[in-house]
Amino acid sequence: MNRAIILSCDTGQGHNSCAQALREYFEEKGVACEICDALGFVSKRFTGFVSWGHSFMYRHIPGLFKWGYAYSERHPGVLMKDSAAYRILTNGTTRMYEYIRDGGFDTVVCTHVFPAIMLTHVLWQHELSVRTAFLLTDYACCPGMESCDLDLYFLPCRCLRDKEHRCRLPRERVLSTGIPVRSAFWDGHEKEQAKRMLHIDPGNRHLLVMCGSMGCGPIVKIMEYITRDFPSGLEVTVICGTNEWLRRRLAFRYRNNGRVHIVGYADDTSLYMDAADLYLTKPGGISVTEAAVKRLPMAFINAVAGCEQYNMDCFTNMGAAITAGSTRELAGRCLELLFSEGELRSMQDALQPFGRINGAERIYRALCQGEQECSRQQAG
Repeated sequence: MNRAIILSCDTGQGHNSCAQALREYFEEKGVACEICDALGFVSKRFTGFVSWGHSFMYRHIPGLFKWGYAYSERHPGVLMKDSAAYRILTNGTTRMYEYIRDGGFDTVVCTHVFPAIMLTHVLWQHELSVRTAFLLTDYACCPGMESCDLDLYFLPCRCLRDKEHRCRLPRERVLSTGIPVRSAFWDGHEKEQAKRMLHIDPGNRHLLVMCGSMGCGPIVKIMEYITRDFPSGLEVTVICGTNEWLRRRLAFRYRNNGRVHIVGYADDTSLYMDAADLYLTKPGGISVTEAAVKRLPMAFINAVAGCEQYNMDCFTNMGAAITAGSTRELAGRCLELLFSEGELRSMQDALQPFGRINGAERIYRALCQGEQECSRQQAG
């Protein structure tokens, strides 16, 4: 593998973060690597519309996203050949083909089902000598995978290998590699040191609240419940992401509370996780994996359901996370858990296997091994 392109999709930051983690590792190994928003091959206006629509639904009408995801699961034809969505996506495949061909890429990895569908169509329409792969960034098989036909499929955990029949994936092409996270999440700092770096009292418990890069979910209401009976010995940091309205509202409300820290978009989320005793978040595939690598106990806000419902079930079932039926109950449960040393330690123990799974490394090795096998077959 000498030159790779990672096809992402600007629907939230998770897919891009995963692509960045892969590129970081590939370049460390001497592989020239590029990340590209695949929907841009359809048109710049189209990718802007999809990005805006996804963000709008997550923040304001998450029920519509939940309904659409469930509908796609029940009706796989909506993303299969000859469907309206398929025709729109494949409008950009000629430009995608020319870009890959002219760029001299020998490996193409997709971190979203849309580019995986587009790439499959490229391979049907054109001669292209490249190694192809699709990396799942959630702990579930997503709608649309029936329309993908690539060389390799990288799954986030072994538990999905028994479900590949649901995704209609050929067993010989499926590998359980884990989800790649950036090196910053592997390096980290000791908890007390991280707290000092963020001006948090090392003797206090620290709750980190972050609901995706878009700052969606009922964070305002949850913070009301948490601060209503605010126990001594607790500090809270809320990372609002790109949601400037949320940042301004919370910053004004808690302007006189020195134990509540309101942050906008943060590049150093790894440091905040290092300083946290509990992570209150929506169960996005990338964010929960980043926390799992750090063995950080989690509490889940079921903000949008869909694929995130499967992520939530995966981590709550293994005893690494909690959730609740209402925001009031969830806030109370978090306050209890923060001061329960034994329960926190048990959740950390449940996450221990994730500290040994470097998804980027496993994917790199799998792609190199596949390349070597292909060369041996050609020589034979």
